[in-house]
Amino acid sequence: MERWFPIETERLLLREFVRTDESDLHEFAADPVVSRYDVWGPNTREVSHGVVQRRLLEQKSWPRDDVTLAAELRHESKLIGSVRLWKIDQENRTVEIGYSFNSRYWNMGYGTESASALLDAAFRVLEMHRVIATCDTRNVGSWRVMEKVGMRREGHFVKDKFQKGEWRDSFRYAILADEWRLRIR
Repeated sequence: MERWFPIETERLLLREFVRTDESDLHEFAADPVVSRYDVWGPNTREVSHGVVQRRLLEQKSWPRDDVTLAAELRHESKLIGSVRLWKIDQENRTVEIGYSFNSRYWNMGYGTESASALLDAAFRVLEMHRVIATCDTRNVGSWRVMEKVGMRREGHFVKDKFQKGEWRDSFRYAILADEWRLRIR
């Protein structure tokens, strides 16, 4: 995978993590509302510290097929979330994307803006054929982002993930390079 970041959008900078991101990361990673539909969290300070340390260590390796970036609000230079793009099927040129944002910044379009930027990188720079994303079916905000960027729901998986002591259902969304190109014209 060639280096496809940092990415500047209208309001965000998607970039590698730095040591000083720990406080901002912990602000959203410790919030039980943010992590309620994910396998991680809510984080303790120690866990958030470890996350930033792992990101810094991962950055020493290139190329890598799994990239997690800090989502920084450009005009404030504040980390408000993180985004991820990782290869899941090299032969069929398929990647998966994910995102998580501080709840204070929900419903402002940052998820959609960052997901659009990840799709652009996947298709234009990395020349992928397909991008997928999954979420807990109860995570309306997440699947609405997927729909806003043109992804289609391809599946509803019943009780497919065991997390936080219970089975959850998942939605799977996808978009093909050809579909994405038609959207951006």
